[in-house]
Amino acid sequence: MLDPALLRSQLAATAEQLKTLRGYDLDVSAFERLEAERKTIQVRTQELQNLRNTRSKAIGQAKAKGEDASAILAEVAGIGDELKASETRLDAIRAEIDAIASGIPNLPDASVPAGADENDNVEQHRWGTPRSFDFEVKDHVELGARHGWLDAEAGAKLSGSRFTVLRGDLARLHRALAQFMLDLHTGEHDYTETNVPLIVNAESMRGTGQLPKFEEDLFATDFGDSRRYLIPTSEVPLTNLARGEILETESLPQRYTAHSLCFRSEAGSGGRDVRGMIRQHQFEKVELVSLAHPSQSNEEHERMTRCAEVVLERLGLPYRRMLLCSGDMGFSAIKTFDLEVWLPSQQRYREISSCSNCGDFQARRMQARFRNPETGKPELLHTLNGSGVAVGRALIAVMENYQNADGSITLPDVLRRYFGGAGQIA
Repeated sequence: MLDPALLRSQLAATAEQLKTLRGYDLDVSAFERLEAERKTIQVRTQELQNLRNTRSKAIGQAKAKGEDASAILAEVAGIGDELKASETRLDAIRAEIDAIASGIPNLPDASVPAGADENDNVEQHRWGTPRSFDFEVKDHVELGARHGWLDAEAGAKLSGSRFTVLRGDLARLHRALAQFMLDLHTGEHDYTETNVPLIVNAESMRGTGQLPKFEEDLFATDFGDSRRYLIPTSEVPLTNLARGEILETESLPQRYTAHSLCFRSEAGSGGRDVRGMIRQHQFEKVELVSLAHPSQSNEEHERMTRCAEVVLERLGLPYRRMLLCSGDMGFSAIKTFDLEVWLPSQQRYREISSCSNCGDFQARRMQARFRNPETGKPELLHTLNGSGVAVGRALIAVMENYQNADGSITLPDVLRRYFGGAGQIA
């Protein structure tokens, strides 16, 4: 969440930035009323606490002298009742303020272009040239229908819409892509491979910003009297490893990668991409997460994005890098680069990776800190996350870009070792 001091000392200016850059309407008058009441009750609560302590001390002194302390006892009882009511109200107001603050998106970095949606994103560069085909291009659904490799009907029978069953060499290709990404990120990019839970508690979801604002996008399950959530991305458990921790500066940056299942309800997708595997309720991703010193985060953001680009380059997949505008960024981000891969069947670039610097926004929610060696005091970390990359979309891109006229798929060189040296799947 945003720094509370910013909301208290620069509320009007912050609200204007949120409206202009993020399209978010902050009710300034309501926030001001709550803040004013909080200050008043907090002062009164402190006064009552001091008065109770003073009068309690007087009771002890009176009893030590053998004096009647009944009047003071009655006074302290009255103070106690008022103090309890005051503390209860103060907690309620703080909860209201926290609920508002928890729903406020992060403010964009100064280098982020202002804009309303994806039409205002800025292309940074392109890599690779889209292939020219001398036959009619098939999409991944048509290619996957060969041998029953990609079976949406089976997925629907087992689970419902937006689930898919993969079989045979296509399932093996999917697995090979994930293995290749992990091998690359751990072997060359200095990320620590991590295996994380797929079900997390509400505190973890709050830490990275999925709760409370985006609960409808999540799959949840009840364990006894507690609610837990299926992760939408392994960003959640990886980043929350630092929740409540104080890291030593010399250990930064800490870099983690994980291959995991991801679960999203796609509540706001409005029926988009219902064909094939573009937008599924369950998919797999290789995630990258960095915990960085504030002075390192911009450089770490560039590095992380480059690590994702290398995946696409090694696979020989044309892509472009986009700098997202202020209105198209995720809730927690201060700056985001999207990588979009070329899909021949659609004759367009589609997102395959999103790499974001969240600044101290998530760290403040999680109280994830490092110890400043100069002061010895803990300070907030910067957190970063990115797809390195989405496995299902990489599968689609490989299938479509490497397809042959007979429906077979040539394997990129870097994947052939996972197939015993074979050059294609047919």
